[in-house]
Amino acid sequence: MSLPNASEPLIGIVTVLYNSDDVLPDFFASLAAQQGPSFRLYVIDNSATDSGTKLARLLAERHGIDVRLLFNNSNAGVAKGNNQGIEMALADGCSHVLLANNDTAFGADTLQRLLDALADGQERAVTPKIMYHDEPHKLWYGGGTINAWTMRTPHYGIKQTDRGQFDHLAHVGYAPTCFMLLDARIFDDVGRMDEQYFVYYDDTDFVLRMKTLGGRIRFAPGAVVLHKVSSSTGGDRSPFSVYYTNRNRIYLIRKNLRGLQKLVAISYFLITRLPQLCFLQHALARKGWSGVADGFRMRVPKT
Repeated sequence: MSLPNASEPLIGIVTVLYNSDDVLPDFFASLAAQQGPSFRLYVIDNSATDSGTKLARLLAERHGIDVRLLFNNSNAGVAKGNNQGIEMALADGCSHVLLANNDTAFGADTLQRLLDALADGQERAVTPKIMYHDEPHKLWYGGGTINAWTMRTPHYGIKQTDRGQFDHLAHVGYAPTCFMLLDARIFDDVGRMDEQYFVYYDDTDFVLRMKTLGGRIRFAPGAVVLHKVSSSTGGDRSPFSVYYTNRNRIYLIRKNLRGLQKLVAISYFLITRLPQLCFLQHALARKGWSGVADGFRMRVPKT
């Protein structure tokens, strides 16, 4: 793939692998089909073995994709993996950075549609419409918001049949970074991902910091992504997910809220979440309780 002149956009696509071998062929096929902007792929491998790195290299060669590979030889976390990829993309002079889960598939015009949505220079972040991979007619994300009183991030239309009911939205209050295109200049203002999260809610934290500085997220429903939800973490009832979702929700609240909002959000979390833990299988419940306790123990950086 030819790279652009200095005046043309170059998208640095950052993807973090964790036992991702099964999903990589679809991801690379989607990248290979892209028509429009030039891109360079940054693969950060957090797996215990380098089979994903080797497969990514093979698929990149097969499809003619310009790729940079980094094998961490341990699970350094999604937040750190994204930061590593971001640093590599910025060092290479990429004008834009796409944070992309590799358990996604997308059409040939997706990158161009997202890039076009930022062409006026008014915003520096754009998100597509995201559907369930196995049920492509159903919405997983048709926009979203952050409720600062509960620190919930509901997705508009989740599990609804898509009839274009959210396509009128121009901007959204929240978007996950499983597929978000960012103007590279945004990192000068917002900074990087908070690596203490490891996984989950690091994107919410990033969006909150961006919004505090007046940034907005453009919603581009013409760009559609299919997402194999929770393919690398074992689903929302795995010990991994139960621990980190509970731990990080507490940390997110403690870090970003103050005063009455903070008190209400923590109270809401404890009242709604703790009874749920009581009905989980014993080992899962213990992971959840441990996550809650660690969320209160985590060091909150000074602002």
